[in-house]
Amino acid sequence: MTIKEGRIMENGKEFEVVFPTAADSEMWAEQISQLILEASQAKNSGLAQRSPEHIRTKIRENKAVLALKRDDKTLAGFCYIDTWQNGEYVVTSGLIVKPEFRGKGIATLLKKELFNHARKNFSQAKIFGLTTSGAVIKINSDLGYRAASYADITTDKGFWKGCETCANYDILQRTNGRLCLCTAMLYNPNEHGATAE
Repeated sequence: MTIKEGRIMENGKEFEVVFPTAADSEMWAEQISQLILEASQAKNSGLAQRSPEHIRTKIRENKAVLALKRDDKTLAGFCYIDTWQNGEYVVTSGLIVKPEFRGKGIATLLKKELFNHARKNFSQAKIFGLTTSGAVIKINSDLGYRAASYADITTDKGFWKGCETCANYDILQRTNGRLCLCTAMLYNPNEHGATAE
């Protein structure tokens, strides 16, 4: 596997977080898509499905990170960012960690790496996320996100269309997009003086 040169974060010696190259997209897209599907079915929570093509696109756009086991390059986790409203908003999305690797800090490493990537490349953008996970709420809070209303995040219909594959989409429809089971969280750079690492 080819790994793009650049910053690699560590969790002890067992895992590395990397920005995969376009060539890597074929290797990982199907597996990641299946992992997200299985998690959405097992948890029956607010986890929208992602097609392999969508994942390939995020990898090719340099908007995705992988967590890999150092010894054998087994996939441990994945996350990506997307931009909305001409870069005014950035969302961190598709966060998934394989069940056997949970509880090792991998989700934190993935989110932190993408958060710093978003701050560096979209420095004026508001960064947001939607989650039903208490662990992700804690990670986001530690990064400087705050709870927000759905009205505070992007109004781009393309973003909300991505929620259609979530098991809870009917709730979003019934409330005219004002609320659902996911907690909305927002990092507004205007509220923070520090820049990304």
